[in-house]
Order: sequence, then structure tokens, then C-alpha cells
Amino acid sequence: MGAYTHKRIDDLASIHDGLVKLAAAELGVESFGLQVLDLPPGFEHYPEHDHAADGQEEVYVLIRGAAECTVAGERLVLAEGELLRVAPEARRTLRPGPEGARVLAIGCVPGAAYERPADFRVEVGA
Repeated sequence: MGAYTHKRIDDLASIHDGLVKLAAAELGVESFGLQVLDLPPGFEHYPEHDHAADGQEEVYVLIRGAAECTVAGERLVLAEGELLRVAPEARRTLRPGPEGARVLAIGCVPGAAYERPADFRVEVGA
């Protein structure tokens, strides 16, 4: 990999019918997970989950739109430009606002080497 990688979000490889753009894999990032989530209005299928088993800490950055995030039973409303850090053991889910939401999701296990899950990989040069 060269000194840098430059890509447009909308040109990134994606999974789940384009809802999850594989930013880290496309950019060659190896130290943390990085995805862009494009959630359409009314989307209710973002899974409630935690990372208690693997210890992954996550940060969500709302790039566009609006979103509601429920973390450990508390409902939070996110506006454009806001960031939210979620501890590994906290259960969380995201729901987009009426215009949908574009969310940058960043994750890694503190103090551990990052290992990209198989379904978040892309072929080099793809």
C-alpha cells in the first residue's frame, strides 16, 4: 500500500445492499474498523448488539441526517456533526431520522491488534 489512499464514500465497496460501506478495507486501514452506514428513512433493521465478548469500543459520527441511538436503555438523539462513544458492554442500536442518516462507525479493541471480520474484507484492487 502506498503513502495514502483517497476515495469517495459513494465509490466504496459495500455490503448489505449498500447500507454498509467498507471504508477501512477500501482504504487499507489495518489498525481499526471503519465503516460508513447509510440508513434510509424508516430503517428498523440495525441490530441491537454489544461487544462484551470481543471488547470492541465504538464511536459513531453522524455525518448527515439525524439518528436516534439507544445505549444501555437510554435514548439519545444525534444531530449532524455529533459523536457518540459506546463502551463494549453497552447494548446499542441505531434508528435513522426522517431524512435517513449517514453514520461513520469506528471500532477497535483497546490495546489489541485489530482483526477485520471476514464479511468486512474486500479483494485488493476490487
